[in-house]
Amino acid sequence: MSLKFIQRLFKHLFVLPGVVRRYFPADSMRHIEAAIAASESSHMGEIRFVVESNLHIFDILGKKSAKKRAIEVFSQFHVWDTAQNNGVLIYLLLADRDFEILADRGVHQNVGNQGWEKISHEMEVMFRKGQFENGVLYGIEQISTLLMQYYPVDGENVNELPNTPIII
Repeated sequence: MSLKFIQRLFKHLFVLPGVVRRYFPADSMRHIEAAIAASESSHMGEIRFVVESNLHIFDILGKKSAKKRAIEVFSQFHVWDTAQNNGVLIYLLLADRDFEILADRGVHQNVGNQGWEKISHEMEVMFRKGQFENGVLYGIEQISTLLMQYYPVDGENVNELPNTPIII
């Protein structure tokens, strides 16, 4: 086992679920939920925010990355299951200090990797400064701008996914 693997294992063992509330207190979660709701009123897309404190030891032993876990979460919370394939997930794994923005194929084909990388870079800068709520709100704002461009409100704007942030 490499030193890096052992360090990651210990991070996941000692970053307990309650740590999420330190980074995202109740007020922050309400602000994020309100930002998602406001965003979704201006386009036909769907945004979900999920934060996870740590991974199960078996996931660590299996060397599961934040990206792989984000793909599972994307499926678990049906972000892929929107009528126009326009769901976007912001997934944050605190123990690894890593996050992913995943978009359904309808959105991704319009935005591409460069679009997501630009948003991710700015979010990462904020996260490194300890500005977790601001980083997520920035991500929602930027994603919203893209969704307004590619999925403008056209007729009835049905909210297909809950706006409430999820803590795993």
